[in-house]
Amino acid sequence: MGRTLSRKIAQLPAHRRAAVKMRAAELIAEELSLQDLRKAMNRTQVEIAKTLGVGQDTVSRYEQRSDMLLSTLKEYVEAMGGELDLVARFPNRQPIRIKKLRDLASRDATGA
Repeated sequence: MGRTLSRKIAQLPAHRRAAVKMRAAELIAEELSLQDLRKAMNRTQVEIAKTLGVGQDTVSRYEQRSDMLLSTLKEYVEAMGGELDLVARFPNRQPIRIKKLRDLASRDATGA
């Protein structure tokens, strides 16, 4: 009889099981769709629509899109009570949190 992953994890020390559980949660959180995120926050499309001042059909379209404006995504996340962070990751460097896109755009326009 082969070993199952569940059995193998159960045999780990408690601190290792906790670390595995935490990392699994991180990986799952990184891959949630907008619909999954909304459901995880126990919110309905109607509730989000009301907060955004749009129709439920608009929220449904947001959740099906493969591309959207960052401002739309920011509003959607804020409608659930969250905050959107934008992080740039490069090889061999620490992640860089981009604070305000508006500030970056104005610097580009002025050449600063």
